[in-house]
Amino acid sequence: MFSRIYSGGIRGIEGQIVSVEADSNNGLPGTCMVGYLSSEVREAQERARTALRGSGFLLPPKKTVINLSPASVRKAGTSYDLGIALAILSSLEGGISPLTEDSLFIGELGLDGKIKAVRGVLPIVIAAKKMGFRRCYIPEDNFEEGNSVRDIEIITPRTLAECVKFLLHPEEQKETMNRRAAERDRKCAGREETRTVDFSEVNGQILLKRAAEVAAAGRHNLLIIGAAGTGKTMIAQRIPTILPPMEESERIEISKVYSICGLLPPGVSMIRERPFRSPHHTVSPQALAGGGNMPKPGELSLASGGVLFLDELPEFASRTIEILRQPLEERSVSISRLHGTYIFPANVMLVAAMNPCPCGYYPDRGRCRCSRGQIQHYLGKISKPILERFDICAEAAPISYRDFRGEDGESSENIRARVVKAWKLQSERFGNTGIRSNSEMGIREIKQYCRLNVQEETYLEQVYTAKKMSGRSVHKILKVARTIADLAGETYISKLHLAEAVSYRGLEEKYWGGGTGL
Repeated sequence: MFSRIYSGGIRGIEGQIVSVEADSNNGLPGTCMVGYLSSEVREAQERARTALRGSGFLLPPKKTVINLSPASVRKAGTSYDLGIALAILSSLEGGISPLTEDSLFIGELGLDGKIKAVRGVLPIVIAAKKMGFRRCYIPEDNFEEGNSVRDIEIITPRTLAECVKFLLHPEEQKETMNRRAAERDRKCAGREETRTVDFSEVNGQILLKRAAEVAAAGRHNLLIIGAAGTGKTMIAQRIPTILPPMEESERIEISKVYSICGLLPPGVSMIRERPFRSPHHTVSPQALAGGGNMPKPGELSLASGGVLFLDELPEFASRTIEILRQPLEERSVSISRLHGTYIFPANVMLVAAMNPCPCGYYPDRGRCRCSRGQIQHYLGKISKPILERFDICAEAAPISYRDFRGEDGESSENIRARVVKAWKLQSERFGNTGIRSNSEMGIREIKQYCRLNVQEETYLEQVYTAKKMSGRSVHKILKVARTIADLAGETYISKLHLAEAVSYRGLEEKYWGGGTGL
């Protein structure tokens, strides 16, 4: 007898709907699965049959063929287990399939019939809604992320037997789900994600905090240089606290990535605060950008919409750093494999920190004991193309005792209010062009929104000539100056705004010779 059950899996960061077809007839007893399957999907036939027997269902000796359609798309993961078990049961006994035509079934099965949590439930439920399904049966541990999708019914059976009972007796299903919903509400009452850091905890470093504010206001990439213990990491960790709240589309995109990677915190339906990711310098290129046989998102995608912080930048492998070039420009990661191309989001604000030399005290020759060759080798680990990806380079100066023990600094809430105003100006400026911030402006937008008066044009020309700048450096100065003007609420870029933007390029000349090489 033929039966069809709908299930779902993951392809990239999107959900894919799969039709699980089963046919049981007389013949040599056994089970055959087809449909371009990975090893864990092939193993599902044994998990499903054992779970059925363990749940009290009689399995007569039949020849059963299971097909996961479309057969041209590779399937991976354990989310198909529940659909496969129900397809086998329906093909043997009948009577269930008509009740499942508008339902999607997701979940991994234990040998005792328990339905276990799986990754990627959020994008699968979103895909089910788009395909017109009315309800989704998902593991109870995945309820929060599945229930965050509106206008689709979420049902969470705990076992395979209970799932079949819900299908055959919908009235018992509603009563059980209402009782469990009340239990979840009691357990989750008052649970909320909150930041535990604040800019008020950072004393001193007025200029560096100003650079961080400008970077946040225009989503400019920021490079911080300074000796150990000067507050580089503290400031980087607090940048997400001054970024504006996420829009609904951003929350969904970021939550899909975290759902696929199994990183959604327990009891949290969706990521609501901008991410902050700080991978160790031993991270591999694949872990940073994403990859694998069946590509998964990397740290770049996990930080999308927030901050990717690379501490001790020169300690990262050169190949790992260089892999950032294209994603930082395109705001996405494209990974090609034989069976398809996967695109992951990478709309990050890159913040990096580094010492000026191996010992950390250059250019203070009274304390630095590094040779010029050692310093050149250390700084040379940062190539010119990567250096040019940073719109702002700021220095973390040594902190005096008076500053260190002084009064608390300005709070993140106050700084965030100014950043939010600057973001609103940019949103109104760029409209529906696809550009969200000043850092994303191209040459056309720079010409349109960064016009200068004669006095400012003369000043920028003098700086360009004196410092022997490249055209890319001038464009970065103009984009940062536009952000500084937005923070001040000014329509036009003034010489004061340009001067501050130029100062954020001074460290290139100080340490790298103006970005022209050592």
